[in-house]
Amino acid sequence: MFDFITAPLIVGFICLGIYGLFELFVRKKERLTLIEKLGEKLGTPDFDGKFSLPSYSGIKFSFSALKVGLLLAGIGLGLLLGFIIAMAFVPRYGYDNTWQIREVASIIYGASVLLVGGLGLVAAFLIEMKMSNKEKED
Repeated sequence: MFDFITAPLIVGFICLGIYGLFELFVRKKERLTLIEKLGEKLGTPDFDGKFSLPSYSGIKFSFSALKVGLLLAGIGLGLLLGFIIAMAFVPRYGYDNTWQIREVASIIYGASVLLVGGLGLVAAFLIEMKMSNKEKED
């Protein structure tokens, strides 16, 4: 029933894994280069009396959990909306299993999942912007 989303999900996970691997190696190289350059420019007299514990008073929030949560909620609502649309507007959807009915239903499911999932990400962005503006005002 959900054959339309299997291939894009697999390709997406593979691309995400490859991207993460490359990003890991690039970050490591950038950090090593930065440490080498700082070591050349700074000597031990530059650090006298400047070591202290970091201040955690201005904690920065990560919005990745919000994004993932709203994306998954959007995907769930999109599947529910697709099911409701398919049951209401596709004739013989629950009774007949022909190729045309399956294709129309898969298009409805795919479009509703992408639409409502995208709306979930837009909502996450708006919440993130609102919270960052509120943080800047304080």
